[in-house]
Amino acid sequence: MPDSEIATATSSAPPPESRDARAASRTENVKRDPPRLLIVEDDYLMSTDLEAALTDAGFAVVGVAATADDALTLSESARPALAIMDVRLRGQRDGIDAAIDIFSRTGIRCIFATAHHDRHVRARAEASRPLAWLPKPYGMASLVTAVRAALAHLTDEAS
Repeated sequence: MPDSEIATATSSAPPPESRDARAASRTENVKRDPPRLLIVEDDYLMSTDLEAALTDAGFAVVGVAATADDALTLSESARPALAIMDVRLRGQRDGIDAAIDIFSRTGIRCIFATAHHDRHVRARAEASRPLAWLPKPYGMASLVTAVRAALAHLTDEAS
């Protein structure tokens, strides 16, 4: 075999450190943490369904809050990418109060997943800059689609 063919054959294989660097890069992409979500829902069965669907879709659920105060505490400590928020919650304050407080203190926005979404409710919630409204009843596939769209929107806003 002529020397030029040997040179061509050996130069086409990347050096070992180059392969290692690419492998490390792929591993970092796989190891990237999944988006972190907070669920704010006072119905236990609904919250467990939400948590299961979101976890199955590859998201990390950082917690479930049933009250506005618990939602604020969890959002400040866990710093989720966004919250899935019901309007009606246990306690004196509702999901709109929670969403406005969370947004004003942390900048975390939400998707309202609720049966309560008339124009007065939506107008009151505008101060929280909601990313979407998902009217109940909804399917878990719709929820996952809404979350992915909201996360994409947040990513676009950040760039």
